[in-house]
Amino acid sequence: MQEKLIYDDKVTEKLSAVYKEVLGEIGEDPNREGLLKTPERVAKALQYLTKGYDEDPEEILKGALFNEEYSEMVIVKDIEVYSMCEHHMLPFFGKAHIAYIPDGKIVGLSKLPRVVDAFARRLQVQERLTIEIRDCIEKTLNPKGVAVVLECNHMCMQMRGVQKQNSSTTSSAFTGLFLSNDSTRKEFINLVQAKLH
Repeated sequence: MQEKLIYDDKVTEKLSAVYKEVLGEIGEDPNREGLLKTPERVAKALQYLTKGYDEDPEEILKGALFNEEYSEMVIVKDIEVYSMCEHHMLPFFGKAHIAYIPDGKIVGLSKLPRVVDAFARRLQVQERLTIEIRDCIEKTLNPKGVAVVLECNHMCMQMRGVQKQNSSTTSSAFTGLFLSNDSTRKEFINLVQAKLH
């Protein structure tokens, strides 16, 4: 089910005016038929792409915490990531893989992708995004360990600058048993790489 999006009319109006001016500055005619509604569309798109500023990732997790004695690794992998690089405001996208080892509390599985989205729908750098996801899970669940790996493609590298279309960036962040225990970390990496289905 797709969520209903609510846009701030005042923000839409202000951003639309700015983008209309931008179109003129790059040599376009903002009054030609194909561009008449573009400023408004871009204004709404930008609000959607940055809606994470209005979300509290910790509250997302707290909304589905359960007491459970399960103490083995829980992994949610291949979570789609869509974000915007804060340096050029161009997209980067890929997959997030998250694991945690519960210590008396588990979280509803759908909440982990929602936490990824809440942090990703802001102007970001991949390294900070990785750490923010890890720290939120660590703080809220207080588990025996958290592991987060992001694999992303960056349009700022692929369509401008060095223009390396086949490059990707991997970042990781670990706490607890994933840091102190090599076999736990290797198990996570092996499970992330495995094709079990």
